[in-house]
Amino acid sequence: MNKATVTSEDVARAAKVSQSAVSRTFTPGASVSLETRQKVLKAASELGYRPNALARAMISGRSGLIALLVAYLDNHWYPVVLEKLSRRLQNEGYQILMFLTDPGNQDQVVRQILQYQVEGIVMASATLSSKLARECSKTGIPVVLFNRYVQSSPASSVTSDNIEGGRILAKFLVDGGHERIAFISGQENSSTNRDREAGFYKGLAECGVTAWGRAVGDNCVEGAERATHELFSGDERPDALFVANDHMAFTVMDVLKSAYSCRIPRDVSVVGYDDVPEATWHGYQLTTISQPTDAMVESTASILLEQIEQKEVKRRAAVLPVELVIRKSARLPKKKN
Repeated sequence: MNKATVTSEDVARAAKVSQSAVSRTFTPGASVSLETRQKVLKAASELGYRPNALARAMISGRSGLIALLVAYLDNHWYPVVLEKLSRRLQNEGYQILMFLTDPGNQDQVVRQILQYQVEGIVMASATLSSKLARECSKTGIPVVLFNRYVQSSPASSVTSDNIEGGRILAKFLVDGGHERIAFISGQENSSTNRDREAGFYKGLAECGVTAWGRAVGDNCVEGAERATHELFSGDERPDALFVANDHMAFTVMDVLKSAYSCRIPRDVSVVGYDDVPEATWHGYQLTTISQPTDAMVESTASILLEQIEQKEVKRRAAVLPVELVIRKSARLPKKKN
């Protein structure tokens, strides 16, 4: 028999079971006895049968596909997130399609995604317009923004408490005796960056301190280098830097050491945000805010799957707590008597 023409009916006849039993065997989570499953798999193997996911989707009206849209992967936190989220959704029987986009191009890519009849969309390090989010909502496709939110959008969102994280770092640096504390921002139009910076200023204000300076790093190596030179080009320099994410903080530390011969943290303290695996490396030992990655992934999956199964799209916003991780890149707070 030509393997390209093998159908589920052929497998059913060979296994001496019903066609529905064959279908259940190849449907994740479907109920089928062990004996029946073994007979079906044996017959399928002998005949060279492979289920046609596209045909099954046309019959059931469900594609079993979830799209992951990512704007950039330079920040090493996102590959970790995408792996965990993909595994979580695959364990529920869904298949993942990943799409890359450029800033400002998200809506166009989402329109392409919708042609694949996906059942849900997760956007990491990216956002979409409120108009398109409403279109997705009307067609019953839930959208979850990961590590982003848009206040006016009907899309759900999952973030860490970026305001509190910025506040914690500001107080930590002030308590360490620093007097010239500067901020290096990420992408200024992202909710994540805005909240971290707002929390930073809030923490400084609570301590009666104002920010010494500010530069824009744009979440990239070149931007972080440029921002570092901007802040350290004058006679007076910062004695502490809060960098909006770890990815940029590593570049900042490298520039400080190579271009300005700075000893970290003796000459200048550096703190970051995300707690990516490289933060533990001996050359960095970065003090940073740890985002609750596992909890954020679980919350994202739960929101998405619940709305897919219930066929009801509604806006939900999850904000999860963060934790300060102290290593060796910043001076420790002075002990109080």
